[in-house]
Amino acid sequence: MDKISTIGLDLAKHVFQVHGVDAEGTVVVRKRLRRGEVSGFFAKLGPCTVGIEACASAHYWARAIGALGHTVKLMPPAYVKAYVKRGKNDASDAEAICEAVMRPTMRFVPVKSAAQQASGMIYKVRDLLVRQRAQATNAFRSHLSELGIVAAQGRSKLAELFTMVRDANDTSLPAAACAVLEDLAGQIEALSARIERLDEAIVAQVRSSEAGRRLTSIPGVGPITAGALLAMVPDPGSFRSARHFATWLGFAPRQKSSGGKQRLGSISKQGNRYLRGLLILGAANVLRFMRKSAPVSAWLAALRQRRPFKVVAVALAHKMARIVWALMVKGGVYRAASPAGATS
Repeated sequence: MDKISTIGLDLAKHVFQVHGVDAEGTVVVRKRLRRGEVSGFFAKLGPCTVGIEACASAHYWARAIGALGHTVKLMPPAYVKAYVKRGKNDASDAEAICEAVMRPTMRFVPVKSAAQQASGMIYKVRDLLVRQRAQATNAFRSHLSELGIVAAQGRSKLAELFTMVRDANDTSLPAAACAVLEDLAGQIEALSARIERLDEAIVAQVRSSEAGRRLTSIPGVGPITAGALLAMVPDPGSFRSARHFATWLGFAPRQKSSGGKQRLGSISKQGNRYLRGLLILGAANVLRFMRKSAPVSAWLAALRQRRPFKVVAVALAHKMARIVWALMVKGGVYRAASPAGATS
């Protein structure tokens, strides 16, 4: 077999596809591998460059193949799609990966360690539990509304509904409904307890971290957001500037420019949805509790007067993302801008 210089590896659950070329770009190997054959195949090869699409298991395989002496590069799947010539299958995907990894302008994803992946899982599990609690709460309130019982929003009002369902002397609800709703109430309380335990662990971890304490000095960035940023962005220095970091989070406007005429639309919403959502939620809280007597920057005060609330929240979140990158890369703490109406 000729010396292989570059390999495109298409990952799957059980069947993997390999496409390898030599230094001249000539195809040397096209092969299907079972999951148990992957490590043995790369162990027999000399050092080469291996391209993989960034996906759920990509970081594990990048570490495993990299430990065998190969250079592994992860790429966003959206950037690889353009190199698929015709007809999508495992062989064409592996060929496209092999071609994409050789492009000099290709952008790559940093390989995460197992510890970094575990740190990110904490926030993913918490997000799942929060969504499950919201689903159960909505179902609980909807079932009661079918019986004519409606309560205001808020956890205190929800607790009153729990008491009503569990009251054996209350005859306003059928016994069969009370039985199933009591189980649903117990599920909601169990989910809340699990979320509170995760929150306590996250807050303790962020407070013990010097970088976490610096990030929480930014208005709108709490322990959950700061911890998620540190866990899911292990190498902020890989972004060339704060602008590139904000673009990666999806805050850049979507462009449809042509013929020398620039057309900018709404934000692209690409990148990490979870981090972007946390920053927008934090920005909305800053705006919601903003008072005229509070020290607000002139930029934010002027923007709030002429633009809708949600538009301002996204703009503020965009600015927060740039500040986050600056603190993570350059150090220091947040310094508030001059308040509105202050003299220069």
